[in-house]
Amino acid sequence: MKCLVTGSTGFIGNRLVEELIKRSYHIHILVRSPKNIKQYNSKNVSIFYGDLLNTEEINKASKGCDFIFHLAAYANIWSKDKLLPFKTNVSGTKNILEAALKNGIKKVVFTSSAAIFPPSSFNEEVNESFPLPEIYLTDYETTKLQAEQLCKEYCKKGLNIVIINPPRVFGPGFLNKSNSITILINKYIKGTWRIIPGDGTQIGNYAFIDDVVLGHILALEKGVPGENYILGGTNLSYNTFFEILAKSSGKKFKLFHLPISFMLLISNFEFLMAETLGKKPLITPPWVKRYMQNRALSSKKAEKDIDYSITPIHEAITKTIFWLNQKRI
Repeated sequence: MKCLVTGSTGFIGNRLVEELIKRSYHIHILVRSPKNIKQYNSKNVSIFYGDLLNTEEINKASKGCDFIFHLAAYANIWSKDKLLPFKTNVSGTKNILEAALKNGIKKVVFTSSAAIFPPSSFNEEVNESFPLPEIYLTDYETTKLQAEQLCKEYCKKGLNIVIINPPRVFGPGFLNKSNSITILINKYIKGTWRIIPGDGTQIGNYAFIDDVVLGHILALEKGVPGENYILGGTNLSYNTFFEILAKSSGKKFKLFHLPISFMLLISNFEFLMAETLGKKPLITPPWVKRYMQNRALSSKKAEKDIDYSITPIHEAITKTIFWLNQKRI
């Protein structure tokens, strides 16, 4: 079988390519620059240079493929070019879907985000059937939803598309912005991370990379066209996450709760400097507000319909710490 993978230089995309190689897939990868290429030890990987706005290269890369895994996205918290998130996440997705139609692709697995779902209320897990928010805090959430809406439209045109929604993914792999939880774990075990956001009670969903990668393949094999599947993990408060991290690592450090008001003050300053000087901020006010929301999720639909499974959180964090120690980063 032959497939195109976009976003192969990202955290999830790279790990997905590695798994597809193990399964003897023939893989086309679309990358923007030779400097971003990881050398895969496989003759089954073909490289195509271009970005999501280059329709000619997308057509070349997808020609002859049976499937497409579309993971490439703009996920930065801020962009000097205000249209870049839309161009990448929406226009880029449309170009992928057009190429899929043109080249007779059998199935597209589109990696969206659990960020498109609403915050959870007390003692409640959000699932795929919840009504979506009318307004989002960030361009990332907004453009991911717009890309999903495109996918639904192309399903009506006869294209077989399955949408998957990962939350906060962590584990062994590239240490980049999309693997920020693993970077945080690494800083903690080195003793350089001492902060808990707010009062630490806000809940997020933490998914292990191995589960999410396998979930992509299960979505290809078993996913129903037009359906969403949350590929989640365990719902944890910040406080509980750090308690598990301390127990798994055998290192217990004194941590300090950082008031939300102070976080917003810093983020407003960072945003002002970014808008004035064009320097990428560490955080922006909308993202602070988002991190302070409860984000409990349910993956029961994916577990039932495509046989998705979740690694216990203690085991997932222990495996991540072991990998970090082996790398001695």
